[in-house]
Amino acid sequence: MACKILIGLLFLAFLAATSATNNFSQYFDITWGNGRGKILNKGQLLTLSLDKASGSGFRSKNEYLFGKIDMQLKLVPGNSAGTVTTYYLSSLGDSHDEIDFEFLGNLSGDPYIVHTNIYAQGKGNKEQQFYLWFDPTKDFHTYSILWNPQSIIFSVDGTPLREFKNLESKGIPFPKSQAMSIYSSLWDADNWATRGGLVKTDWAQAPFTASYGNFNIQACVWTSSSGSSCSSKTPSSSNQTWMKQSLDSTGHARIQWVQKNYMIYNYCTDTKRFPQGLPPECSLG
Repeated sequence: MACKILIGLLFLAFLAATSATNNFSQYFDITWGNGRGKILNKGQLLTLSLDKASGSGFRSKNEYLFGKIDMQLKLVPGNSAGTVTTYYLSSLGDSHDEIDFEFLGNLSGDPYIVHTNIYAQGKGNKEQQFYLWFDPTKDFHTYSILWNPQSIIFSVDGTPLREFKNLESKGIPFPKSQAMSIYSSLWDADNWATRGGLVKTDWAQAPFTASYGNFNIQACVWTSSSGSSCSSKTPSSSNQTWMKQSLDSTGHARIQWVQKNYMIYNYCTDTKRFPQGLPPECSLG
């Protein structure tokens, strides 16, 4: 009986450590911006602002080794040309791993560009870009990163945009051994963000503000002293369904729909960029 109670308590503790919703103050720190990043409404809302002097950003208190991260964002409205809102996972160092969502602002009435990229062992160059099928400045939408040992899946409101499979058996690096923090920032990148830098930031429109309305973290917390909270010795490790989640036939059909109708750049078709041949995952994935 005592053993069952202990297992139950460990299970509840594990869920508390690896699943988080609704309190930005508990799970994130504003890391830069000198007051331009704010946690409001008792932790229910976070805003990042950008003016000519500085942008702002935040970072998770924990590091994670695999997980499913959902973040609700409402992007900078109006003339957001030159601005970039980022939401990504990253480790540290020259050989870092990284999983990126970046939202490239545009002139009023022109669509945002969703820029995605993946770094493994310090090497990126895996960009895919998309338009969205809605105005991301009018309301909150959920942008999700699923990262497990089998693949990385980017989704918007439950619709997958992109899948990057683990093809290590074919010699292609995959992020799997470096714990990553969750980051987000709003900053000025008018030297490249909008039409290759042709359209500059209109500072008369400042401050620019992006809002974060909710989040959900289902992930393996990693610490240097204890390793992963999802180790095989943890009673609830088998309950992490996202750890084995993959796209079903409906998911593959949705990716095909998105990529047919909304993809605007794919590194896997850019033969001018890769004159010696496209990256090997482009034919294997």
